[in-house]
Amino acid sequence: MASIKDVAAEAGVSVATVSRVLNDHPSVSDDARTRVLAAVEALGYRPNAVARSLRTDQTRTLGLVISDVLNPYFTELARSVEEEARALGYSVIIGNADERPELQDHHVRTLLDRRIDGLLVSPTDGGSPGMLDAARAGTPMVFVDRWIPGLDVPVVRADGRAAIRDLVAHLHGLGHRRLAIIGGPAATTTGSERVAAFRDALAEYGIPLPDVYIGQGDFQVESGRRVTEGFLDLPEPPEVVFAADNLMALGALDAVRARGLRVPEDLALAAFDDIRWFVHTDPPITAIAQPTGELGRAAVRALVDQIEGRPPPSVTLPARLVVRRSCGEPGEPGTSSSPVRRSQS
Repeated sequence: MASIKDVAAEAGVSVATVSRVLNDHPSVSDDARTRVLAAVEALGYRPNAVARSLRTDQTRTLGLVISDVLNPYFTELARSVEEEARALGYSVIIGNADERPELQDHHVRTLLDRRIDGLLVSPTDGGSPGMLDAARAGTPMVFVDRWIPGLDVPVVRADGRAAIRDLVAHLHGLGHRRLAIIGGPAATTTGSERVAAFRDALAEYGIPLPDVYIGQGDFQVESGRRVTEGFLDLPEPPEVVFAADNLMALGALDAVRARGLRVPEDLALAAFDDIRWFVHTDPPITAIAQPTGELGRAAVRALVDQIEGRPPPSVTLPARLVVRRSCGEPGEPGTSSSPVRRSQS
């Protein structure tokens, strides 16, 4: 590999001049700049990122710690983070916490040891000691999707409360009255808020949410299957199961099919976090869609603002309801004839 000295010799200038050209310093003549850039091209020179980071105290690298890389929501989020970071001249290193606080801490420590410039985190549970220490120490950080109340860290998230109200209105219009929810871990903000929003939306229609209709999941497929099996074993099973994330919804679908039952004829199903797969299930699943790509891009911009000394904003974007066939059709037996706005899928 060519060195900066090789470029200087090829261009007939000093190493200092090459450095000024590469750093776009104005005090270089047009002739010298042209010769240096031609030498860089001819020799295929690439600046040493490690050496540059030591000089500038920046690596132009961001860390992203997500809760579960197998969840399509977080996969899409990571993709949008990487694309936006690249557009702004940063690279991204990704760590998968797998919903385990100790693994989250491992990734945070490893990323800080690699001298990342800032950290994006979707916290597992209520946080982890290493992540909390990093936040309190002033590490440039942004929470995305989930957050930890009480910490002075910008948050980029979607607000699903209005979309959950729309879902309950849709279900009520179809004639459903016994509605159950599979919640996520109560220690996560998304786990607790979605249950609270669902309860509040039901209350607007005078529909109770008994404890037996609240299942405790963990945002994984198996918990969705287990909780749904428990619902189906009740003396009076629910008419609808609302899963607070996409993976638990797939587990619920598995449980229904394993009993030889059908969606929506025997049990209606809806989910938070729309994914592309839901269009291809039979029937396609009604879901609440978050603006995942924009969340990732907004999180990167907020973190770069913080790194570069600008006030970082917190951002809240609306989620929306996507109606498909998994909750029933207007006019079907057991449902009302209220009109419903539908997607084409």
